[in-house]
Amino acid sequence: MQFYDVVENRKSIKKFKTNTLDKDKINRMINAAMMSPSWKNQTCYKFILVDDDNKKQSIANAIMNNTNEATQSVMDAPMTAVVVAEPDASGAMEGKEYYLVDSAIAMEHFVLAATQEGYGTCWIASFDERKIKDILSIPDHFRVVALTPVGEIAAEKPKNPPKDVREYVFLNEWNRVFADQDTKIIIHH
Repeated sequence: MQFYDVVENRKSIKKFKTNTLDKDKINRMINAAMMSPSWKNQTCYKFILVDDDNKKQSIANAIMNNTNEATQSVMDAPMTAVVVAEPDASGAMEGKEYYLVDSAIAMEHFVLAATQEGYGTCWIASFDERKIKDILSIPDHFRVVALTPVGEIAAEKPKNPPKDVREYVFLNEWNRVFADQDTKIIIHH
């Protein structure tokens, strides 16, 4: 797959096959995450890969949302990747804590690599952090940023409706449309 195909094909998947994941593919996904940029190259984040069914069940029970799709996806997928970060190992400027940015970039590299490898993912950030820390024995000075189930896709999901780039991208100032009326740039998410 070419890069833009990977970006276009990435979707939030919630239905997974229970097939075992290929270790070489997982290694490439982790390597992609480790190549992501971070504040002064400090790499404040760490990944915990969880394939233990009891721990996955406990993680699923710590998810806080108004549907059980995310919960079920963690239980069904053969693995869940959890990204944690050490805020003191990154920077902060004007109230922006860059550990969130660092770990989000690493997770996005991981998610895009998973798409390249033929796996589905679903970024989950609504959970009881204390429970996740207890389940995975994460030290108190780390923050749990996000998690994603990973696995072969069991049910394809339609793409979300396209977005017109003219509503989201401006040139040189607010509301000066980047694309003219003849430009057919449409982005999907």
